[in-house]
Amino acid sequence: MSSSIYALPSFSLRFRPVWQRNFLVWKKLLIASILGNIADPLITLLAFGYGLGGLLKQIEGIPYINYLGSGSICMSIMMAASFEALYSAFSRMHVQKSWDALLNAPLALDDILLAEMLWAASKALFSGLVILVVLLFLGIGLNLHTVLVLPLLFIIGMTFASMGLVINALARGYDFFTFYFTMVLTPMVFLSGVYYPVAQLPEWLQLFSRILPLGAAVSLIRPLILGAWPQTPLHDLALLLAYSIAGFYLATLLTRRRLLK
Repeated sequence: MSSSIYALPSFSLRFRPVWQRNFLVWKKLLIASILGNIADPLITLLAFGYGLGGLLKQIEGIPYINYLGSGSICMSIMMAASFEALYSAFSRMHVQKSWDALLNAPLALDDILLAEMLWAASKALFSGLVILVVLLFLGIGLNLHTVLVLPLLFIIGMTFASMGLVINALARGYDFFTFYFTMVLTPMVFLSGVYYPVAQLPEWLQLFSRILPLGAAVSLIRPLILGAWPQTPLHDLALLLAYSIAGFYLATLLTRRRLLK
């Protein structure tokens, strides 16, 4: 049993019905779900973009609302993917017992976890698309580089979904997630250049911010939305993929130990 617990995840196309099941459930609450996921970043964008932007006209030669908008979309992807991989996945696993029912079908736990990770990334992408439309409406991102943002948003969603599933495997109740949001995700927002340049931080915090997944996401997405090219695209993309792969493996291992022991 121990060797199977530590084995690499096995992938198959059997994850598709699980992904589809989550999608069909989500469709019933489509409007409420999207509004819930985008309300906070949109309020932040409008309040800080125009409120603080009225005082702080530009950052690095960029209008503040453009600077904030191109970073807040990454924050939105992070929060949406994390929420789905935490609260919704935990509900399906522990409260609704949906995972127990799925495991009685010709499905492996690895299939369910893969479906949950991809679904959380997909749902985050849907929310990100709505915010991107708002940015375009505000005149932000009207360039061809923005097309490259879409696949990157999905990868960012995969990264935070994988990390969220790790916490989901450890959680014994919904209250456990508060610590993750408060102690991990919220500080990451302030250390990753969403609201202000990382260069404003002390040097030791700048070094720390370079290994944060949200920092890598902002470094990739912001230049593209603003019509430029990222300075370190390979490093940033490799960092996101590393978090995604390591996070998914750890989530698989911990979930196996929890459900299959």
